Amino acid sequence: MHCCLLIALSLFALAPLASKELRPQATQETHSPEEVKLLSLFNSLDPLSITQYLAFYELYPQTKLGEKALRKAWVLLNGGQQIEGPGNLPFPKFDLQAIISLVTRQSFDPPAELSDDQLLLIEKLGETLANRKLKGHAAWKEEEVIVLPSEEIDLARALLLSQFSDAKDPLASLRQYEANLDLMALQIRARLSAHPTPDEKIREINRFIFQEMQFRFPPHSLYAKDIDLYTFLPSVLDNRQGVCLGVSILYLSLAQRLELPLEIITPPGHIFLRCEKTEVPLNIETTARGIHLPDETYLGINTRKLERRTMREVIGLAFLNQASVFWGKEDYTTTVTLYEKAQRYLPDDKLLKMFLGLNYLFVGKKAQGKELLKEVQNFTFDHEVSPDTIVDDYLRGKIDAEGIKVVFLPVDENRASILEKQKKIQKVLSRYPQFRAGLLQLATTWLQLGRGSEALTTLQRYHAVDPSSSIVEYYLSLVSLQRMDFLQAWDFLQRTEKITAARDHHPKALKGLRHQLKHQCPEPRG
Repeated sequence: MHCCLLIALSLFALAPLASKELRPQATQETHSPEEVKLLSLFNSLDPLSITQYLAFYELYPQTKLGEKALRKAWVLLNGGQQIEGPGNLPFPKFDLQAIISLVTRQSFDPPAELSDDQLLLIEKLGETLANRKLKGHAAWKEEEVIVLPSEEIDLARALLLSQFSDAKDPLASLRQYEANLDLMALQIRARLSAHPTPDEKIREINRFIFQEMQFRFPPHSLYAKDIDLYTFLPSVLDNRQGVCLGVSILYLSLAQRLELPLEIITPPGHIFLRCEKTEVPLNIETTARGIHLPDETYLGINTRKLERRTMREVIGLAFLNQASVFWGKEDYTTTVTLYEKAQRYLPDDKLLKMFLGLNYLFVGKKAQGKELLKEVQNFTFDHEVSPDTIVDDYLRGKIDAEGIKVVFLPVDENRASILEKQKKIQKVLSRYPQFRAGLLQLATTWLQLGRGSEALTTLQRYHAVDPSSSIVEYYLSLVSLQRMDFLQAWDFLQRTEKITAARDHHPKALKGLRHQLKHQCPEPRG
């Protein structure tokens, strides 16, 4: 029995035993206790819940109340309007079970496959959804999407076209998942007022995705190995689990259908959504059930501002996420293929050029790799304080391609995995002692192992090579404070503050460290 019906049945104990409709009157026939209970159960359903109405119909399809529940669900799906159909039922005369299952299924149930008639019916219901106005909704080939202005891209259509480009029948697969999205949007719309505000739309999308459908962030042990499974739209819809990018893509796909304008914000390694049209600007954190988190939550020592992305760039980011999985598996050929696909949507992205350039080196395309890497040498991203060092170290001969591979090897956050990577980094540093990314990674492994003395020594080695890294100077201050070397902690804190201030950045973490240090030792003068 569906969970919504279990809730409804639990409410039955508090419901009246009979309604006006069934109270005995001179002109009415008496009804059995079972009929009275069924009516009480029906009356306990949420009048705006399509899911509950359809679940009720699934349980009681041969009853008049079951047919009434189906009619009510259908009217809600159709925006409050009746659909012409045979007899007294407002729908075409064919099996609707697959459509009902698509709405009422639990996350552990296999997704229903719709027939062509059922798909046509849902597509007709969805004709009034806002994404139909976009030029991208008329695109049936990936090449048509690429040339569109970003604001005309239908995100779900674009991603599904790229996802199913090699499928036997890509159109059929695409229509199945678009029907799923349309049904979700129609269920959300059924709960909105006639002229909903952006705040109301966000509230109802959050309620539907995170409460009714129970989409969740997957455990680290799962997404760390198969992040692509939790990024691409079909698998997110099937499993109801997704990483930040996966659920944000789902959210954006629904927002386009409901005419909700959203900004796409990408701190390093993350993505969240923002609405500027709400009463106050509202951030939507999709890994935490859509709650608002202030901007400063996403800023750090080396992250001074938040980068905005376009719909076109989001498509490229999906390929970037998928590529990271194969990079972690050391399948550099597939990684290159995916980065090249991402390039069609992110042609000028410096980070993509860096990653693709490095992977060209890994597959033996040294000339192509160097050409791309020269474009980003000593480049400081606008949202960051300090530039990345890997490209510069490679082009200056301070590391080779094999050494760079080690830096990007994943760890499982357990002691054995950390120690294994640490040994590999130490071996690289024995040949290239001034490889800055290697030194930072080595220091990080010591910190993960709780070895502050070794971490401090390694960070000082980095400082001797390059004293301009905001992250390294901050760690030096923090570790020095932990070791009660207050004068050195002040020295490195002041250095960090100068580096970040030069980029017009005053991170909260530095203010906290300063406050903590003041309680231990007055700030030295001069």
